[in-house]
Amino acid sequence: MNESLLRELVPTVISILVRRGADFAAAEDAVQDALIEAVRVWQDDPPRDPKGWLVTVAWRKFLDAARADTSRRHREVLVEAEPMPGQGGMVDDTLQLYFLCAHPSLTPASAVALTLRAVGGLTTRQIAQAYLVPEATMAQRISRAKRTVSSVRFDQPGNVATVLRVLYLVFNEGYSGDVDLVAEAIRLTRRLAARTKHEEVAGLLALMLLHHARRPARTTPDGGLVPLSEQDRSLWNTRLIAEGVDVLQAALARDRLGEFQAQAAIAALHADARTAEETDWVQIVEWYDELVRLTGSPVARLNRAVAVGEADGPRAGLAALAELDPSLPRHTAAGAYLHERDGDLVTAARLYAEAGRIAPNLPERDHLTRQAARLNAKLRG
Repeated sequence: MNESLLRELVPTVISILVRRGADFAAAEDAVQDALIEAVRVWQDDPPRDPKGWLVTVAWRKFLDAARADTSRRHREVLVEAEPMPGQGGMVDDTLQLYFLCAHPSLTPASAVALTLRAVGGLTTRQIAQAYLVPEATMAQRISRAKRTVSSVRFDQPGNVATVLRVLYLVFNEGYSGDVDLVAEAIRLTRRLAARTKHEEVAGLLALMLLHHARRPARTTPDGGLVPLSEQDRSLWNTRLIAEGVDVLQAALARDRLGEFQAQAAIAALHADARTAEETDWVQIVEWYDELVRLTGSPVARLNRAVAVGEADGPRAGLAALAELDPSLPRHTAAGAYLHERDGDLVTAARLYAEAGRIAPNLPERDHLTRQAARLNAKLRG
């Protein structure tokens, strides 16, 4: 039983059923029923055409479920004109399914869950485990999402930017349970990149690869956070870095810059430095200028202020930071870091402690609290 093949086929088969006239929720349910049948049958009698088998069985499951519906005759007329399963239309249909699962009418959490289910082929239990919520809760979330998009016309043009934001949300969720959401986000983005030459799809894929390459060095064996400047760069995955740089360069060559390409360029500059001291901070500031121009993002401005502190000195960084809203996430931590670099250990220790109290997660809280304790010990000594 080739489970990875089944997951690859899920979005294509759902798309074919929707194009034949099934609403999204019914199509997704029918495909899940067909997958259960495949698990039961394929072990002893694998089909020569797995996609064709799934389409046939899923369509039969859908018709069985819809038999009492008054629109049955209309749906069966539609299928008579439908070509036999094959490669034709697969690319466009799969793209449309990405767009449908990232529809603006869905909340980000629902869009992510539906994408993992319909495009990624994950089970509800796997998604629930990844997000550390009860399976029943995730089932309700997915069910509501399917109902929401069931009335959306499948031939409406999709918004690539919305799809990318959903995939980036999946990537940033990290991993837990038996599903690695980072790896899953990369897999789905690879599939999207294979179906479209959009520069920002390539930019996001490059960004994911470059960030993922540093993953082995990001934490200590006990789960502690390791800052970029202190990471053991020999642990970085050079194969992923090389691939990410290649993907990014090809995207930049099209001369249609977008925010994910700019972020990937910054990540590439970090990956290119053999040591923290060799980092090209001047060029990183220039890329942050582009990112701010493209997005106006306060977070990008905050990161730019830290980069300015590295390129032009901590006081320049503090001046840039002073122009930003102090309530920004990680503003206090950035201030602590820049004050420490400027030699003001009293202010830095106080800000590290304050940043630790408001940190968004436990690893950051522990890291910032340890930084405060380190400086306080130095001040006492």
